[in-house]
Amino acid sequence: MATTAASVTVTDLCLAARAASRELAGVPTSVKDAALEAIAGALVARTPEILEANARDMEAGRDGGLSAALLDRLELTGARVAAIAAQVRDIAALTDPVGEVIEGRRLPNGLDVRKVRVPLGVVAVVYEARPNVTIDATALCLKSGNAIVLRGSSSAAHSNAVLAAVAAEAAEGAGLPAGSVTLVAGGGREELAELATQEGVVDLIVPRGGEGLKAALKGVATVPVIYAASGNCHVYVDASADLEAARRIVLNAKTQRPGVCNAAETLLVHADAASAFLPGALAALRDAGVELRVDGRTRALAGDHLAGALLDATDEDWDTEYLALVLAVGVVDSVEEAIAHVNAHGSGHSEAILTQDVAAARAFERRVDAACVYVNASTRFTDGGEFGLGAEIGNSTQKLHARGPIGLRELCSTKYVVQGDGHSRP
Repeated sequence: MATTAASVTVTDLCLAARAASRELAGVPTSVKDAALEAIAGALVARTPEILEANARDMEAGRDGGLSAALLDRLELTGARVAAIAAQVRDIAALTDPVGEVIEGRRLPNGLDVRKVRVPLGVVAVVYEARPNVTIDATALCLKSGNAIVLRGSSSAAHSNAVLAAVAAEAAEGAGLPAGSVTLVAGGGREELAELATQEGVVDLIVPRGGEGLKAALKGVATVPVIYAASGNCHVYVDASADLEAARRIVLNAKTQRPGVCNAAETLLVHADAASAFLPGALAALRDAGVELRVDGRTRALAGDHLAGALLDATDEDWDTEYLALVLAVGVVDSVEEAIAHVNAHGSGHSEAILTQDVAAARAFERRVDAACVYVNASTRFTDGGEFGLGAEIGNSTQKLHARGPIGLRELCSTKYVVQGDGHSRP
């Protein structure tokens, strides 16, 4: 593994990754899987070292005033390291996408044409706070035949350094080329700009973080970018919803892990269900520690016992990804109004409708513009591991070239392989 230093530039590191990617493209599946197994084993064996480094980051984070949600993202425990190692093994067990034939046919002239998956080459992942991304992204990239360049945030510097070293050493020991896993660390925004302008060297950048990171890259990037963007996610309780199931789902979507991008940030309730649903649901949310920011109709239905605990929602609240125990709540008159609200304020990440009405569900599925749409389920399921992808680099909210959880296939491009028998074009 290489890291930035006075004598080693970001360009040098990316060129080394480029050289490694040329070899990785032809590495057999068995070697890649052995490398992932070696990484998983090394994570378990070196857990005390990893936790010691993470403790230093956690102490600095608390001293620096990081929010509870960011500290939760940053923290590693023995159980979390074991879960990360298990995900690496899950990825190793998946089918190798490289060489997969997507379609094939014989042309009238006798040429055989196959469209096959191939690695992208060098993938750079820029991420904030979450050290598990170091391993998730590495495992996905190596399995799909890509070299990876990692750039984490300063808040996780010690954790990322150890995790990247563990992965790089284990991968090289198992037969992958040097430079397959590279950590860029130690520089500021100029370092990010240099990474984002490695045209012809880096094939893709995936930023995983807040709107500030997204804006910083948009201003400088000349390399293609897939934005694993923010999650201003909604749960809409329709008139026909099973209200007890809806209460459980809303609580899960908001409180199970509020600092992640697939947690719900807004609750919308149909007017016909609001009087029966809102008093109990709001009380349960409040008991769970959720700060409630509500519109006037919600306040009127909440009940006197909750009146003093509610804040008035502002226009800004409907557009905010809180990443905390805060929820905006509003009442709407129809599924059409709910859809319009979601499309106006959502970030295109994950949106849910809770309903027993098939027509309402289909309207929501078809007209809500988001990477993931749920019917009668929590938004918290938007995750590569939950979707059977082993893990994810992030959740793409754009439409090209990937949308939704970015897994192995999303880290591949395609090429046409044409087989002839002495053919020449007349």
